[in-house]
Amino acid sequence: MSLIDLEKAREAFAQATDGTVGIEEEFAILDPQTLDLIPHFEQLDAQAVASDAALANSISSELILSEIEIRSGAGSDLGDALARQSEMRARLFSLAASQKVELGSTGTHPWADYREQPNVQSDHYRRVVDGLQYVARRNNTFSLHVHVGIRDADRAVRVCDRLRALLPTLLALSANSVFFEGQDSGLASVRTQSFTKSFPRCGVPDAYGSWDSYREYLELLLATGSIEEDTQVWWSVRPHLAFGTVEVRICDAQSTADESNALTEMIVACVLQCARDDDDGRPIFEPAGRLIEENLWRAIRWGAAGELIDLERGVCLPARAAFDQLLEWTVPVRAELGIEPRFPALNGAERQAVAFAEGQSIADVYASTVAHTRQSFGGDQPTSPTEVSTS
Repeated sequence: MSLIDLEKAREAFAQATDGTVGIEEEFAILDPQTLDLIPHFEQLDAQAVASDAALANSISSELILSEIEIRSGAGSDLGDALARQSEMRARLFSLAASQKVELGSTGTHPWADYREQPNVQSDHYRRVVDGLQYVARRNNTFSLHVHVGIRDADRAVRVCDRLRALLPTLLALSANSVFFEGQDSGLASVRTQSFTKSFPRCGVPDAYGSWDSYREYLELLLATGSIEEDTQVWWSVRPHLAFGTVEVRICDAQSTADESNALTEMIVACVLQCARDDDDGRPIFEPAGRLIEENLWRAIRWGAAGELIDLERGVCLPARAAFDQLLEWTVPVRAELGIEPRFPALNGAERQAVAFAEGQSIADVYASTVAHTRQSFGGDQPTSPTEVSTS
């Protein structure tokens, strides 16, 4: 039976407000001594229900019991969402300390065996595992999702279309998963290779042009028994049918709050600039999916340290030059909203790779990252690398 009400979905976008923001961050639940994944979600959730109703309303399960998600809820704007998320992060990390567990925030756990991770036994996740089998069971990954309110379903679909070519740049900027299954993967975002390139209906979507076209796609999936829920469409950018938002899902989880905040700011600016360009009737650049995939691979492999293809000019440029292009393009929206994202000189993947090349073990690199995460997200003094303005 379908769990999707497409008429209600259109109404959600009709009632949406441009620029509302929601943030979702996924954390690994860890043994404080070994930093192994441990299936303690239910313990943390039960304690939150017993002692902190606001936190209990903000945390959610994910596919495995050794993962926990924290959600800002619908902020009235970017500042409100960041403030909400900051408060909930501090409460979550305080709860974790009281329950004697650690929380990690990289795109993958460096050495966990997926076969040892029990899945959440909700109806939703049972459907996911039953439907995808090995593909779902092997997915032990962690990411950052950002929702931005966009009024009108047609407009939301067109914003998603405009964002397609930008996804590899956002991924390169966020790359934060070098180690996987006990090895140096040689990739900047092995999370993307494991999840995005493995799940069906995932990665860079087609351009749909209108709500009717996107609806026809969903109706085909429903009629053929391919999906039961709209959340089984895992595209890296998608119209979220329940919230009336454009949801950007391409980014690895970030190891510090400052980096997560900066990425959120950058994503919000990109989404709202796309909406502005659509309103102004500016031509949309729609490269073929196969060309965007070339850049997606480059972002997976080299992240911020590599090069991306300028698809309009047909030349390569450093990934950080592509970031600069996004900053220049979003100046109108960022100036209005006061958005000035700041990123460290090296992103998470680069820091991990440098530490490993200097002789630190995978376990030592991860332990340092977990310590930074606790100090940053938990509200202590930040210990992230010196930041540089990118505006």
